[in-house]
Amino acid sequence: MCFPGSLVRPPEGVYREVRSAVRTGPERLQPGPSTRAWRSSLSLVGTEDALLQQLADSMLKEDCASELKVHLARSLPLPSNVNRPRIDLIVFVVNLHSKYSLRNVEESLHHVDATFFLGKVGFLITGAGREGHCSIHWNTVVRLARTYRSPLLFCDLEVEGFRATVAQRLVRMLQICAGHVPGVSALNLLSLLRSSENPALEDV
Repeated sequence: MCFPGSLVRPPEGVYREVRSAVRTGPERLQPGPSTRAWRSSLSLVGTEDALLQQLADSMLKEDCASELKVHLARSLPLPSNVNRPRIDLIVFVVNLHSKYSLRNVEESLHHVDATFFLGKVGFLITGAGREGHCSIHWNTVVRLARTYRSPLLFCDLEVEGFRATVAQRLVRMLQICAGHVPGVSALNLLSLLRSSENPALEDV
């Protein structure tokens, strides 16, 4: 069970500009345009700068049949002086040890275009491994994901092995949302993830 904790706020005026990391994976051996022209972009939104950067680094280590970009943002909307990248999937990261983390995600959700909720938004919970130190009960985030009819993943991002596993799942989700998996759409993925607690993305 999680117990209430203090509300942690970042220093006033701090904003971490969106960063982009790119890794181009191997080309597929099939006719048609070079897959180097294929691009897929994911935005990780959350207050945990170091954990988001580690997750992005783990994603970029995965084999990917397209140019993969991971954008990191503390919140939405982006500042007016930041270029708006094309995004295929938005993942909101909530740390159960910080009420500010949850509030930040709740406020950011109001700035997401409604079309993204057709399979191109996901939630990720971290920090559940130390329940005695939680400021938020995980059921709160479960209800939030259900409200927005979006999939929810659990991962302790501080553990390298768990982080690598969820990075692999996110890359697979991203490829589907970007339209790079023939015969499977973002809506198909949404239906799969909502119908099973542990869907096998590698079978999609």
